[in-house]
Amino acid sequence: MSCARGGYRKTITMTTEAISHLLDVPVRASLTGDHARFGVRRGRVLRYKPGLATFAALPDDPEPQDWHDAAALAGPGQVLYLVGQDPELPPGWTGVSHSRGVQLVADRPVARYDEEVRVLGFQDALEILALVEETKPGPFLPRSLQYARYFGFRVHGELVAVAGLRMRPEGFAEVSTVCTLPEYRGRGLARRLVMHLCRLVAQQGATPFLHAKADQEAVLRLYGSLGFEHRADLVFRQIAAPRELSAYPLGGGEAS
Repeated sequence: MSCARGGYRKTITMTTEAISHLLDVPVRASLTGDHARFGVRRGRVLRYKPGLATFAALPDDPEPQDWHDAAALAGPGQVLYLVGQDPELPPGWTGVSHSRGVQLVADRPVARYDEEVRVLGFQDALEILALVEETKPGPFLPRSLQYARYFGFRVHGELVAVAGLRMRPEGFAEVSTVCTLPEYRGRGLARRLVMHLCRLVAQQGATPFLHAKADQEAVLRLYGSLGFEHRADLVFRQIAAPRELSAYPLGGGEAS
């Protein structure tokens, strides 16, 4: 099935349908897969360890106990980031942000090694953070480098473009945090970074996928030209736990 959507081709193949159960809630798939060591669990709720990321996954049918567990994992008034989940919030929880997005998968990506791409490390964390804060491609914390890999371009020593490999559901790798300083856009840097990352993912025998906001037509056209196809519409949502957790008893989560 295919149709035009936002200037790129929306195609759902049998291969994409077959893996829908993994990517419908990518945070859960990642934290029960390759990234289990980076997560904590309390009951049926999962999240990345505090300081690494705010990404979390609830059960599909959260019950009162699940919300207690989520509050304990979040901490008083702290935010959890849900991808592909849009539950009704119980009393005490508040919505922080809510946006519509799309998930794209590339079974046959345009992949190419680029010798000018630089591997970024902890020494680059503050520069990555500054670039992310200016361009707002999505969440990044300095300690995200513990579980994700980041790459970039430098011009005269300045970091001007970044992209990363983040969540890792079994058999997949998420291309994320693709951003370029405004004055360096139009030079194909984002395209080159994504092609380079797709090459790395292919070498691992995995399939790249990514998320984008539904209204980013130029971005979606770029990804479509690199072999990414629409798999699902989904929601990005940030929710804040109650500030008073007396009704939500705290306790350490278990490693997932």
